[in-house]
Amino acid sequence: MRRASICLAVLGLIALGLPALSSAAEPTASITKFTAKAIPIPKPGGGNWPKTGNVLGAGSAVEAEYEFTGEGYGATPQNPKGGIPPISQVNFYLPAGAKIHPQGFAKCTEATLKNVGPSGCPKTSIASPLGSVLGEVTFGTERVPEESELRAFVGGAGLLFYTAGHSPVALELVSVGHYVHASAPYGEELITLVPPVATVPGAPLASVKTIHIKAGAAFKKGKKIISYGTLPKKCKGGLPVKTEVIFGGSNQYGNFGIPAKTVPATYKAPCPKKHF
Repeated sequence: MRRASICLAVLGLIALGLPALSSAAEPTASITKFTAKAIPIPKPGGGNWPKTGNVLGAGSAVEAEYEFTGEGYGATPQNPKGGIPPISQVNFYLPAGAKIHPQGFAKCTEATLKNVGPSGCPKTSIASPLGSVLGEVTFGTERVPEESELRAFVGGAGLLFYTAGHSPVALELVSVGHYVHASAPYGEELITLVPPVATVPGAPLASVKTIHIKAGAAFKKGKKIISYGTLPKKCKGGLPVKTEVIFGGSNQYGNFGIPAKTVPATYKAPCPKKHF
């Protein structure tokens, strides 16, 4: 399977790659936009599941958006300031009271996504419509934009994120997320590891500029709709959401060639409606 590198993550938002080339200045990175909103759960074939969305206690999906800026990574004579360093991990904190219900959902596997692709995953493991990642890859002597598709699947101890890019380089990668319990005012935390994959041997790893995904799943059992995630039943002053994005460093998939830098961001969504 051909791999290069890019995120996701948020949203993810995930192979073994070569260390990135170092630059004279220490790379910097920041999150310039982070939002996470409760929305109706999308159906795999289009449309939304009824009686889901931004309502207290209801089944819900999360629409997450990220924008990043940075410099100092992968500097070249054509681009002396370099660009955004690569992402190795994305942590996403749900508000306290939000629940994850994986029971009853089929699971896709990392091996299936790597060897077969999304078509090999069970229908009830699909956890998002097509999302997007805008990244930067090395092409020749320049860093150029790479538009990629992003999809989420129920799998392992959380979610799997499949990224596929087609131009100017072909890339496919899987980011693996698992849930842990976080401290108040948060509840469940999704920790997603992103693999480093070089677009060209010895060249800087791919970076991420934006992520957009709507993550959520549901299926029908008799007349009842079973939701993968539900919103808190109570809300006072809004629902707090948090992310931590780790640039550089290393994880179980490989080394990113630069020191790790953790960048946090928070968002408070308005309280959901009390009823449909």
